[in-house]
Amino acid sequence: MALLRVQNFTVSRDGVAAGHNQSFERPFGDGCDPRELMSWAGATASWPNRTEPGGTRGLDDYFARDFTNNIGAEIMGRNKFGYQRGPWTDEQWQGWWGDEPPFHTPVFVLTHHVRPSFTLSDTTFHFLDATPAEAAEQAKAAAGGKDVRIGGGVTTVREFLDADLIDAMHIAVAPITIGQGLRLWDDPDDLADRFHIEKIPSPSGIVHHLLWRT
Repeated sequence: MALLRVQNFTVSRDGVAAGHNQSFERPFGDGCDPRELMSWAGATASWPNRTEPGGTRGLDDYFARDFTNNIGAEIMGRNKFGYQRGPWTDEQWQGWWGDEPPFHTPVFVLTHHVRPSFTLSDTTFHFLDATPAEAAEQAKAAAGGKDVRIGGGVTTVREFLDADLIDAMHIAVAPITIGQGLRLWDDPDDLADRFHIEKIPSPSGIVHHLLWRT
């Protein structure tokens, strides 16, 4: 059965995944440095943007490889796709990822301001004004029996959690404190009424949280 999964979503030890006031210059918002938050993934041998040989193996590398495992579609929020708000002022904007996005599947972008679909390499972006349940139905149909990744940002993950649609999550908790911003949780154990939770520390300092439905 196809699952709705969160995979490799990274938060600080105080649960923050992004700062406020996102802009082109600050894709993760004020006070949130993606180089610190995501350094565990960038250090792995399997990081897709690696330009030099080497990189770490072990637990972190396993999760970096697992990012695409059995994924047939992704759902993301508009703030993950780009920095614009309200009606589109620049439909030439095609995301942060250049001509070769890392998804390799259909991607469904949730927005109140729809625009035509477009394709870059092997990734087609579709824009939906839909509820989480409606978006999940469309993404599952496009996924061809594979799982659907709920890619973020934090507001989108929270919306799917609040709608009780997520089947499994991998959350990487980085050993940094951000303080203010968009928070996934106050305490992961707050989800223990719905999910089994295992916490696995890595030598990098990351603690990998695995959650699956009870």
